[in-house]
Amino acid sequence: MAKRHVIVGGGPAAMAALQTIRALEPQAEIALVCDEAPCARMVLPYYLHGSIDERAVLTADDAWLAEQNVEAHLGARVTGVDPEAKRIALEGGRTLAFDELLLASGSRAARPDIEGADGQGIVNMWTLEDANAFLDGPHAETVIVGAGFIAFTILDAIAKRSRKVDFVEVEPQILPRMLDANGASCFAGALAQRGIGFHTGSGVARIEQRGGRRRLHLANGRTLDADAVVMATGVRPNTDFLAGSGIEVDHGIVVYETVLTSAPPACAAGAVGQGLDLTTGQQRVHAIQPTATDHGRIAGANMCGRGVRYAGSLTMNILAACGHEASSFGLWSGEGHETTAVENASGGIYRSYVWGGDAGDVLVGGALVGPTLAVSGTNDVGMLKGLVQTGVPLGPWKAYLEENPLDLRRAFVASGAAKQLLGTTLLTGRASAGGGFRFPKLAPARARSPHHAALVASAPR
Repeated sequence: MAKRHVIVGGGPAAMAALQTIRALEPQAEIALVCDEAPCARMVLPYYLHGSIDERAVLTADDAWLAEQNVEAHLGARVTGVDPEAKRIALEGGRTLAFDELLLASGSRAARPDIEGADGQGIVNMWTLEDANAFLDGPHAETVIVGAGFIAFTILDAIAKRSRKVDFVEVEPQILPRMLDANGASCFAGALAQRGIGFHTGSGVARIEQRGGRRRLHLANGRTLDADAVVMATGVRPNTDFLAGSGIEVDHGIVVYETVLTSAPPACAAGAVGQGLDLTTGQQRVHAIQPTATDHGRIAGANMCGRGVRYAGSLTMNILAACGHEASSFGLWSGEGHETTAVENASGGIYRSYVWGGDAGDVLVGGALVGPTLAVSGTNDVGMLKGLVQTGVPLGPWKAYLEENPLDLRRAFVASGAAKQLLGTTLLTGRASAGGGFRFPKLAPARARSPHHAALVASAPR
């Protein structure tokens, strides 16, 4: 008899699990429960910018789910989970049975307790509804409250729509959970040259509706006027429905090396899963799409009985705004570690390399700030990530990198990290395939080169 798999959520983790299960068990029963249309939040800025239409934000619809033989419960909210009885409860009293369960319920926007923050013209930027509310209202001048990762992912889109953009951040620097003070100052300086305003070290005390506009009263006594206010003050995992379930919840749902929770057969994945951190060995919530996709694929395979173990996820943040990029990996803060740093403030360039390992020649973290062509254009982002992820000793190349911090490529090639990365795969023996929702049955845009077959044939088995 075919297993019945129930997936709660509709983000990248849920979709990765769904597609993995369908590939491994074509006859399995799959039910998807999601309280909104399945979507990829990381492409929401492109919709806000006008680069894509609304459909491109979605990762599935009723027709595609029916084609995949998935029992869809879109718009349904889960109110409880009983791992022992193998049932979940839905709002309205209905229940669904499962053999295997994945909790990929994602996260929701967190809004601080600020007087007036629920007023007109004040939105989060977490859902399609939020984006449409912003676009439908006046937004010539916009204030973004919060200067963390989420805020900067939407900056290009907001800057295109608004003639004036200001940030308000309670911490003394922008991106406090991604860059050190010097890196943040370098990034902020580059954006300030593009006309972006920054007000750090002071929170918002209250927001006043004033003549069809908003006036923000800051804790330091200053005021800012705006047509629109975007609240970008972080997210919180959706775990409230697990009360009384017996499933261990800390900052998120605690998961172990096969992404099982403390109450099998329930798994958890994505922004709600608190799993192993590759660099620290501790458990953390990594609310980023690469981790969500990895979690989802591992969960899907293990719901099909494959017994795949997950080595852990890497702390990483990568963003671009106004022609400048910032990224950080692993133990980027450098606290308690030897650090190599270089800065060219006039060029908006900052790099830091954090060293660890028994001989002190292993990159355990780092950060890159600079113009796009100087960061992604040279693939330094990928090389720094690879060095931190593999943990290969650099030996004499450490000294070279200390003397030539902008020449990461030589150290990367010499280290052998690329070879280690080529031999790393989550699910061996099966070619990956897209879900086919956006571009079904379309041929490749251009013919494969003769080198493509050689590359595919040389893939590790």
